Amino acid sequence: MNKYPAYSTIYIENGVENSPVTKRILEKLPKSNLIYIHDYKEVFNRPNQNFQAQKLSPKLILARKKDNFLYKGSSLAPDFGEENFFYNALLLNCPYNCDYCYLQGMYSSGNIVLFVNIDDYFEKTDEYLKRLGRIYLCLSYDTDLLGMESWTGYSASWIEFARLRPNLILELRTKSANWRSIQDIKPIPNLILAWTLSPQNIVEKYEKKTASLPARIKAISSAMDAGWDVRVCIDPILDVPGWKEEYSGLVNILKESGVLPRVREVSLGSFRMNKDYFARVKNLRKDSHIYLSEFITEDGASFYPLSKREEMVHFLQEKLI
Repeated sequence: MNKYPAYSTIYIENGVENSPVTKRILEKLPKSNLIYIHDYKEVFNRPNQNFQAQKLSPKLILARKKDNFLYKGSSLAPDFGEENFFYNALLLNCPYNCDYCYLQGMYSSGNIVLFVNIDDYFEKTDEYLKRLGRIYLCLSYDTDLLGMESWTGYSASWIEFARLRPNLILELRTKSANWRSIQDIKPIPNLILAWTLSPQNIVEKYEKKTASLPARIKAISSAMDAGWDVRVCIDPILDVPGWKEEYSGLVNILKESGVLPRVREVSLGSFRMNKDYFARVKNLRKDSHIYLSEFITEDGASFYPLSKREEMVHFLQEKLI
């Protein structure tokens, strides 16, 4: 057992100590050591940090987001035909630690920043809705919001916010099985619950701390039983030894589970990453077999060669059909 469990220390930015979210967190973690700071960047952005070492016992930083409440979605992420595709950053970093995650190249710190001023996000989202008419907003772009729901309650808050705004289309993507945290909420048609799925061997080797494949499939089935729209994301498809057998097995499990005919859609995508993040991660993660594959750089991003990408996606398309 780790001598210092996750969130054993909580850094609190001056001015957010009386926030309802802060109080909720402190009630959940009454034994944590509290340290008050002027600005979250003092801790999160300091040099010479070790991302993977900090992931063994991450600290929590409670802060106030001051600007940039919505970001334009990346060209590396699917927009599903939505013209106004945005994401927000309610948290910096993720409670999980996948080998292929770009966050380890994006941030120097493995700790988690939680922005407690959720009402400011709502206000800015309303401004965008008023100006654009309709927006597609990803809530778990750089984190796993449902995986943190027991601490934050943010997923539930966003669902109730969107309930009165039918032109706000939300995607809540997760690798958790934490469906129970929102199971008592009445479904809304403008929220898509999206589960990222991988073969169980890949989950165990490369998706540390995430829920097992059977647990995710069970959560998917329960969510659809309750009336929610669900998207399945087999993304990223990884070029690991025996990948065809691994992903064939995943599709067979999905077919046997009975969830495929009921899901909204299946999204497929092979591994890709911003080239600068990729260069950092590849240098840091010599322990992971993922980075031994062949990669090329195109348009500012690192990919498998085009022939490999097409082979992987077409292989899975055929299996799913």
